Amino acid sequence: MNATQWGGMTAIFLASAVEWVEAFTIVLAVALTIGWARAAGAAAAALAVVAALIAVTGAGLNVVQADINIIRAAIGLFLLLFGLRWYVKAIRRYAGRTKLHDEAKEFAETREKIDHAEHRVAWAVAFKGVLLEGLEVWLLVVALGRGISYGQATGSAVAALLAVIAVGLVLRQPLTRVPENTLKFLVACALLSFGTFWSLGGLLEEARVWPLGDATLLMLFTVYVVAGRLSAFKLRVPQLATPGARA
Repeated sequence: MNATQWGGMTAIFLASAVEWVEAFTIVLAVALTIGWARAAGAAAAALAVVAALIAVTGAGLNVVQADINIIRAAIGLFLLLFGLRWYVKAIRRYAGRTKLHDEAKEFAETREKIDHAEHRVAWAVAFKGVLLEGLEVWLLVVALGRGISYGQATGSAVAALLAVIAVGLVLRQPLTRVPENTLKFLVACALLSFGTFWSLGGLLEEARVWPLGDATLLMLFTVYVVAGRLSAFKLRVPQLATPGARA
């Protein structure tokens, strides 16, 4: 496999892991109310829907015949929009302008919502939570799968799911130690790098725009990481002085 494939698989694995961690937190909260069997059933039903979407989309992409440059440009633009959302949020969190996502807090809030709910409502909460997070993974697999390999993209997402389930079942608690903001920031930089590479390469001649080939991805990734950290530093909210401290 080349650098582009490894980079795409890594980006999908990390991004999927973030989504699956959030889904697991919801399922865990529901499981403590209605039991593991019913909560796992809701999660399995949602995953079945996501799997069906991935399978149908993959078959559809194989049937559709279109100019590969147009496809790459469209996928690149999608990745730019998708990655930019995570990129901006991560920078704002680093700068202290947005609160960090707290899995423990989400777990407590979910428990509070379903403590007095009927079992059907709790089941629906688990199903909806896994489905919404799974749809994010589906979009990533579709976008990056066309550029690398649909099988590799799907495999990376499944590997991330299995890893999160394994760790989650061992710990049996919200995965609060996962550095979610850092992961989202790095994944956003990777998505923006692929988006820039494929969109410009698709709209213009790739060899002319990116004479260094796949090595350009690493350069773009570095640029986005540095720019993001500098932006966060510049936007950082100043800490208020403690009482009694010198002016």
